[in-house]
Amino acid sequence: MLYYLFDYLDKHFDFPGAGVFQYITFRAIAATITSLGIAAIWGKTVINMLRKLQIGEDIRDLGLEGQMQKKGTPTMGGFIILLSLLVPTLLFAKLHNVYIILLITTAVWLGAVGFLDDYIKVFRKNKEGLSGRFKIVGQVGLGLIVGLTMWFNDDIKVRTYEKATIAANIGEVQKFTDSKDLITTVPFLKNNQFDYSYLLPDSMDQYTWILYVLVVIIIITAISNGANITDGIDGLAAGTSVIIGIGLAILAYVSGNKVISQYLNIMFIPNSGELAVFCAAFVGACVGFLWYNAYPAQVFMGDTGSLMLGGVIATLAIVIRKELLIPVLCGIFVVENLSVIIQVSYFKYTKKKYGEGRRVFLMSPLHHHYQKKGYNESKIVTRFWIVCIILVVVSLVTLKLR
Repeated sequence: MLYYLFDYLDKHFDFPGAGVFQYITFRAIAATITSLGIAAIWGKTVINMLRKLQIGEDIRDLGLEGQMQKKGTPTMGGFIILLSLLVPTLLFAKLHNVYIILLITTAVWLGAVGFLDDYIKVFRKNKEGLSGRFKIVGQVGLGLIVGLTMWFNDDIKVRTYEKATIAANIGEVQKFTDSKDLITTVPFLKNNQFDYSYLLPDSMDQYTWILYVLVVIIIITAISNGANITDGIDGLAAGTSVIIGIGLAILAYVSGNKVISQYLNIMFIPNSGELAVFCAAFVGACVGFLWYNAYPAQVFMGDTGSLMLGGVIATLAIVIRKELLIPVLCGIFVVENLSVIIQVSYFKYTKKKYGEGRRVFLMSPLHHHYQKKGYNESKIVTRFWIVCIILVVVSLVTLKLR
């Protein structure tokens, strides 16, 4: 909203300093500061309100050290992240931008699904929360919205560059091609544009969008569940999201900058640079929440926050055509997810074969395995953050390592 106000003042009244709102970097910094301020200041009010309403976490005894001391800690703190993310985005981003609209929709949609789950757990006293099938319906619904928008919206397109020899005395220059096709980036490869239509026979090209939508649904479901599973110890999901959010902000900015994308010889995605403002607000909101969620946590984000964080990260990666980078960029979420799948699958297999279930890990998800081994909670979180930083750096290196 402030973007439009100052744009009007700049064009009609030549208002001093109003033109600075045209710069993505300025608005990204302003969004970060605003989101941090909202989370830090409003967060305490929310925590006190949650305590007053007796909205506390009901802890299951899993035999983990210090676990039962957390009983009664306020939950549903994801509202702090959600508000701290949406307010700066509405203030500083271009709200007519299709990518911003998609990300706002993602945050609100999965925030609402998570809220229903938390509401059932806290107020209906049902430890299972929202039925798994209804969670999946919510995630699939969002995947349909994102996937169909990416295919049908005319404002979404990419520009790819390639070297071409024009004349002997000129040498090599870059030519570009605008495309509405469903193209993505393949990390670590030199000619790294991949068209989803390659996966189908030529006679089935018209069904490529269906394949793409299915891929989007799988990614959003997997990563939102991964973030939800990762939110098991103080500060882990929020801190990991901060690191991934910084990486996505850089990728969005370079992908949306014509000069930088041409220099790096990567896809130029018109209007996607605006996502840097959203990412900045996202990072600021998570850092502000981490102030209260770091060990020992004063508040838990609940599914209201964790499902939303994973969904936002997945959607960001999809719209900037970096979804194939997710196994690296979101490696922590992926591994946490896999640890549960491996544990449950192996337990069922061995129970069927030997009559007794066996385990690969002491406990899943993976962070509980290390807790069972006696590692301090803060040490586990810090080491997971370090691994996440390495993975994000590797992801950024793929811009040139081809």
